[in-house]
Amino acid sequence: MSRIGKKAVELPSGVSASVSGQSIEVKGPKGTRSFTATDDVTITVEDNLVKVDPRGKSKRARQQWGMSRTMVQNLVTGVTQGFKKELEIQGVGYRAQMQGNTLKLNLGYSHDVDVVAPEGVTITAPKQTEIVVEGNDQQLVGEVAAKIRDWRRPEPYKGKGIRYKGEFIFRKEGKKK
Repeated sequence: MSRIGKKAVELPSGVSASVSGQSIEVKGPKGTRSFTATDDVTITVEDNLVKVDPRGKSKRARQQWGMSRTMVQNLVTGVTQGFKKELEIQGVGYRAQMQGNTLKLNLGYSHDVDVVAPEGVTITAPKQTEIVVEGNDQQLVGEVAAKIRDWRRPEPYKGKGIRYKGEFIFRKEGKKK
């Protein structure tokens, strides 16, 4: 029995959901998002609640039940609050700045790294050592933040690189003489 799947997703005021077949479309103040569920679950909208139920007792149906409910919850969160990932840059000479829709990163390479924000995601650099990635699609926001972080991952000796805000980097001791 899925504990997550049992709970219905509540739609806050200003958010509407419509189901057609296996896909659900959620509209809110921050845009429109949709999700297509597998044939193992049934999605229904009653009043201001979205319910997800399994179509059988198979293991796959129970797996999809909790996952589909979480996906619907993420759609609602995305169109109301949106998702946000914050990154910090540490290291001498490492900095970030915005030029239009492009994030320019100085990361100690012989060239600047340009990251273009995809559709539906906004990248800002409030300070030279901070990057904020925002959008209404959790997967896309996380992917863009991970790609930015991959340009210079934090290293364990000095801790230089791009890290998520609040991320702990396990530090190593240098070699001894």
